[in-house]
Amino acid sequence: MKGFIKLTIIVLLSTSALATISFLSLGFLVSRYAEAPAKTDVIIVLGGDNGLRVNKGAELYNAGYASHVILTGIDERFYHPNHPNWRERRMMALGVPKKAIKVDAKSTTTWEEALNTSNTMETKGWKSAIVVSDPPHMLRLHQTWKRAFEGSSKKFILVSTNPTWWHPFAWWENSKSYQFVISEIKKNIFYIAVHYWRPTTLQE
Repeated sequence: MKGFIKLTIIVLLSTSALATISFLSLGFLVSRYAEAPAKTDVIIVLGGDNGLRVNKGAELYNAGYASHVILTGIDERFYHPNHPNWRERRMMALGVPKKAIKVDAKSTTTWEEALNTSNTMETKGWKSAIVVSDPPHMLRLHQTWKRAFEGSSKKFILVSTNPTWWHPFAWWENSKSYQFVISEIKKNIFYIAVHYWRPTTLQE
């Protein structure tokens, strides 16, 4: 009986330790695919932020990593090409010429951003892209863009912003990063279940 109790305690402690380690590692898991930038044909600045991604995209453009920029996450219902929205204005204020900026106002999800960008790159003859987003977004981006580029020679590099609220090994200590990580875990599961088996073309 004592041996059984001892074994039960060991199993419970081991399970608890494993669960704790797994939980603490989630920040590393969702951000691990971020890379150093390299020269590409285009920089894709994803929407959904308050300006950090735009700033990073402009920084990369000004450093010569690409000569074209695509801004996503702009709602076409409110977008007017002759009246740049705040993200375009921010990029231009940071030194990116308007002629270098293309706006994707049709994509509403990460999946659509990847597929529409892949199609645009095909049309333009671009073979490589830097994709800019926040650290916890990297895992889903890696899986999504890998799927979208599957069967082609196009390549992508994921470059993350550097928000003050982010730390991969202490992500749970900040409410913003905590919410972001938990949300991304749910979205990754959803994308596996819903998107990754679908054809890599958008239906009109």
